[in-house]
Amino acid sequence: MKEKLLHKLEHDLIKKRDFSLIKSALNGNKKSFGILVSFYKAKILSIGKRFFHNDADAEDFVQDVFIRVYLNLDTFRGESLFSTWLMKLAYTTAINSIKAKKESNQLEDEEIIPDSKILSPENQHLAHLARRAIRNAIKELPEKYSVCIEMYFFYDISYRDISEITEFPINTVKSYIFRAKKMLKEKLEALDEDK
Repeated sequence: MKEKLLHKLEHDLIKKRDFSLIKSALNGNKKSFGILVSFYKAKILSIGKRFFHNDADAEDFVQDVFIRVYLNLDTFRGESLFSTWLMKLAYTTAINSIKAKKESNQLEDEEIIPDSKILSPENQHLAHLARRAIRNAIKELPEKYSVCIEMYFFYDISYRDISEITEFPINTVKSYIFRAKKMLKEKLEALDEDK
């Protein structure tokens, strides 16, 4: 009981502190924004290292996230903790960066490096359809499930790291991934039956 009360008090103090800094930053106080950045920079850098696996890309990611935060600060409504809003923005930024890099690398590979193990046109088409079916099925999952399963399968992020990024308890992450796999299996089996 005492621990819950202390947690709530800490939660409320952080919320008020961040809201005050945000309000000041929106009124043009750059120092307030700098203070806000100092509170969360290490956490965003940690997320960057988990997604990009090298310091240079992780540092670029941190800079990109805080530029986006600065440009979108007026959209923060204060309904949740600032850290929750920030983590969602950081996650989205990381995913979009990785997707853009993959698309760029695929184009370069297709144009420059001929692959000696090229699939037949029919098999390429089947592989493309399978990937699209899986992506579409993931989009239909509840957001909390799709976020966890995408990080786990597509970006090879551990349960512990997913927990830290999403701020879901680690057992909740495991449960969401388990449920998501079950739901995906059902959706893909239903697609197969429709053929």
